[in-house]
Amino acid sequence: MELTCLLLLALIPFHCQGQGVYAPAQAQIVHAGQACVVKEDNISERVYTIREGDTLVLQCLVTGHPRPQVRWTKTAGSASDKFQETSVFNETLRIERIARTQGGRYYCKAENGVGVPAIKSIRVDVQYLDEPMLTVHQTVSDVRGNFYQEKTVFLRCTVNSNPPARFIWKRGSDTLSHSQDNGVDIYEPLYTQGETKVLKLKNLRPQDYASYTCQVSVRNVCGIPDKAVTFQLTNTTAPPALKLSVNETLVVNPGENVTVQCLLTGGDPLPQLQWSHGPGPLPLGALAQGGTLSIPSVQARDSGYYNCTATNNVGNPAKKTVNLLVRSMKNATFQITPDVIKESENIQLGQDLKLSCHVDAVPQEKVTYQWFKNGKPARMSKRLLVTRNDPELPAVTSSLELIDLHFSDYGTYLCVASFPGAPVPDLSVEVNISSETVPPTISVPKGRAVVTVREGSPAELQCEVRGKPRPPVLWSRVDKEAALLPSGLPLEETSDGKLRLERVSRDMSGTYRCQTARYNGFNVRPREAQVQLNVQFPPEVEPSSQDVRQALGRPVLLRCSLLRGSPQRIASAVWRFKGQLLPPPPAVPVAAEAPDHSELRLDAVTRDSSGSYECSVSNDVGSATCVFQVSAKAYSPEFYFDTPNPTRSHKLSKNYSYVLQWTQREPDAVDPVLNYRLSVRQLNQHNAMVKAIPVRRVEKGQLLEYILTDLRVPHSYEVRLTPYTTFGAGDMASRIIHYTEHNTCHFEDEKICGYTQDLTDNFDWTRQNALTQNPKRSPNTGPPTDISGTPEGYYMFIETSRPRELGDRARLVSPLYNASAKFYCVSFFYHMYGKHIGSLNLLVRSRNKGALDMHAWSLSGNKGNVWQQAHVPINPSGPFQIIFEGVRGSGYLGDIAIDDVTLKKGECPRKQMDPNKVVVMPGSGAPCQPRPQLWGPMAIFLLALQR
Repeated sequence: MELTCLLLLALIPFHCQGQGVYAPAQAQIVHAGQACVVKEDNISERVYTIREGDTLVLQCLVTGHPRPQVRWTKTAGSASDKFQETSVFNETLRIERIARTQGGRYYCKAENGVGVPAIKSIRVDVQYLDEPMLTVHQTVSDVRGNFYQEKTVFLRCTVNSNPPARFIWKRGSDTLSHSQDNGVDIYEPLYTQGETKVLKLKNLRPQDYASYTCQVSVRNVCGIPDKAVTFQLTNTTAPPALKLSVNETLVVNPGENVTVQCLLTGGDPLPQLQWSHGPGPLPLGALAQGGTLSIPSVQARDSGYYNCTATNNVGNPAKKTVNLLVRSMKNATFQITPDVIKESENIQLGQDLKLSCHVDAVPQEKVTYQWFKNGKPARMSKRLLVTRNDPELPAVTSSLELIDLHFSDYGTYLCVASFPGAPVPDLSVEVNISSETVPPTISVPKGRAVVTVREGSPAELQCEVRGKPRPPVLWSRVDKEAALLPSGLPLEETSDGKLRLERVSRDMSGTYRCQTARYNGFNVRPREAQVQLNVQFPPEVEPSSQDVRQALGRPVLLRCSLLRGSPQRIASAVWRFKGQLLPPPPAVPVAAEAPDHSELRLDAVTRDSSGSYECSVSNDVGSATCVFQVSAKAYSPEFYFDTPNPTRSHKLSKNYSYVLQWTQREPDAVDPVLNYRLSVRQLNQHNAMVKAIPVRRVEKGQLLEYILTDLRVPHSYEVRLTPYTTFGAGDMASRIIHYTEHNTCHFEDEKICGYTQDLTDNFDWTRQNALTQNPKRSPNTGPPTDISGTPEGYYMFIETSRPRELGDRARLVSPLYNASAKFYCVSFFYHMYGKHIGSLNLLVRSRNKGALDMHAWSLSGNKGNVWQQAHVPINPSGPFQIIFEGVRGSGYLGDIAIDDVTLKKGECPRKQMDPNKVVVMPGSGAPCQPRPQLWGPMAIFLLALQR
């Protein structure tokens, strides 16, 4: 008999629901904030219309367990801005002062590791209207063989807007159109940027000289007002014309003060003048005042093109450009070119030799060159020629050619570059020609072909150049993936052959090329060599941190792996427990390859062996550490956020209850959970209520439930939940619960929660309580009090006495609700008492595409002198309203009343409440009671066996 009882107890379920509450993420986007709508059907989920400068608020409503994480991303509305990776990890996306460039499609991605992520999108349409721009163009054409000229004027109005703007042309205060004036033509040109309308005045007449206004409108979309621009057309209207006070090319010396005047020679209205500089802004210290540009103490860096532009919105802007050249010279170089015809790379007597000299100058063509030999001017002869602009050399290069080189031609040659008559210092370069003048060679010093340094240290790459003269060395990278040097340049010149790198990083590793330059030396094929740079850096390991859970008495294997490092090997691995050194793990055999990981095995997890384990891995350059937190404590609970209607309250009570649900994360990873420690604390208070909740075997995915009671309206609470096993306390989870009564109306306020009386019905609903009832009201119909049973409580009812007639209807319409869920449940109490009771109907008005009323629920006839509750499921496809319609019956004893109307997300309760019972407050907090299952028949079967 005892055995049978134990079996019976074991079959009684404890938890509310079984396994399987883990669910993939689902998402839906709803909008709030300062939205405006162009068309009624645009208030659906897919399009959000907003005015530029307003605040964008998008909410991603998610369901799923565990609670999904939300990420917002955006694709732009134009091809120029492909994708923005400024992700926002929040359920609410808020953009203050939204700009037109921020329009486009926004994506909400919700994922919780169960199934595939949920991705929803919404298009944001930003509305704006810029100031319009009006320009005037005119043409003059000969007609009938030059007997007279016909003058035509085009007024072009352009604006940027969204949605497309509507244009209205006015002459004075009169609106213009094709039909009213044959001399007017209004059309939209092709291939224009922005929105454009042209007003064409044909064969200009005296009355056409007037004030013209272009008014643009987006029809008050989002409250955007109309904008306008006005132009006065006269017989003197003309485009701007300019002339300059200097030549278009102005050459000056450094240090001079430069003044350029831009003079207007025509234009009505008076044109506006503006100076600009290309490339870049005007020089620091430059002053542009009207048409005068002044640059004090001009320098070489101020060279460039200076543009003077005149605009008056008539014709095309007038533009004049000054090319300012400030005399300067820099970078004097030389080249030694052996006999090209004989393809020689050495200087040999009897062969030709060419010496070249070049400077970078402004203006380049004004540079003059002089050659000297051994301090005296070089004299021209049949064997000594001086040429300029050699096609094989840079522009404006001077070359001295020695034909049939003699021993007497050896010596020191000097090339001097100058600007005659200008206060610019000369530049010179010296070349020595002798039997010792030989082409260069380049090599890497012994032991320097491979340079190995540690990350963060300086490095020096060196190549040695021999020859006379010794040219500069040009450095570059051989790696195709990294074509640029650390300086950001593809080539870097060094005079001593050394490339110096500061604070090298691992991405600087690779092969570097050094080669001789073809200037300041021999103009021959470059000689080159290569240097390998190896940057050593400390190891990177995984896991950097890992939480290891295991039941008491079970073994654990900890593994620390080398991801990358230079050198890519583990030189040593040291394990510590709570900071204390552990014996080294077994050594890797000598014949094996260098190890890439280190392992530590714990034979059994105990309270003493629980704690922090560290594995410090070194590769002789540095070290990295894997940290393992080993314990047998339980993982944290996972709160369930999709509980249907968790808040339960009553209008006259100052308390409310809350249905708290959760699952246990990975319950099989450690010892079974024995109980939970629940802590409930009102926000901004210090004291907390603590209670232990015992549980039996918890399965993965099993939904646990506890009802929190005696919570004070309308306060919020912090709930902490900690699992306990034989090991002790596990990880705690916390959440904030809020008092919410979503769209619940008790009709206690005169505003009746935003409900309104329908203007198309026959009569209205009435708000009253037992204290405001008409003492002469009809007996045997209507409720004596509201649902609470107190005289102060209000309700809504229809009075069916005269002058009401059979079939008269009274409609009470709710506010507009934005559909943020697939299913809703409308719950309300009704009172239908009297022998002439007509009908009570619940309708749903969908506002997705126009107003459409659909019947959702209906009840007729006398239902007794008692309040009863109804739960009506609805699934609106878009924004909606609910309508309570009372229909008068055959006589005056037909008053119908409603109270406590609640609109909640989710499905309605499967089991309807007893209609003869009033909802009461739940009792003291207790775990969920068991639901009917198969243990009853099984118990009877076992009792039969016992007998």
